[in-house]
Amino acid sequence: MIKVIDGVNEIVGRIVSVVAVIFAAVIIYDVILRYVFNEPTRWAFDVSKQLFGFYFVLLGGYALRHKAHVRVDILTENFSHRTQRIVDVLGYLIFFFPFAWVFLTRSWDFALRSWNQAEVTYGAIQMPVYPLKMAMCAAAALLLLQGVSEVLKLILDRQEAKQ
Repeated sequence: MIKVIDGVNEIVGRIVSVVAVIFAAVIIYDVILRYVFNEPTRWAFDVSKQLFGFYFVLLGGYALRHKAHVRVDILTENFSHRTQRIVDVLGYLIFFFPFAWVFLTRSWDFALRSWNQAEVTYGAIQMPVYPLKMAMCAAAALLLLQGVSEVLKLILDRQEAKQ
């Protein structure tokens, strides 16, 4: 189960990382049109916001897998390895899983409401918003699953090799 969850978040992370290149290209394109040709685009701002939203939310599980989230280990750094694992598991149970569950359930309601209303942006162009809100829900599920993987690694005292 650990390998499957880690593998899914690894694949999603690598695919979504390409969005950063597209995001940068859209911004560069808009800047060149705006300042070199004095012809700003009507769509680049909205598109770049949407792309950044996808990029930001969908990398949560990938970041957790690679230990990229902020940790405050100042209190636990002097604990034994076993005690550190116990504290980490308790942290996941008390803080992470309730947060991830609320994130998942609320983002599901948020996405469903947006889908049912066919919600669009208020910018110069009317882009659909529900794909980004659905991505929030997918991101919450990926984050929650990665949390399960991390707790299993702690309980089994395993460090999975990074791919």
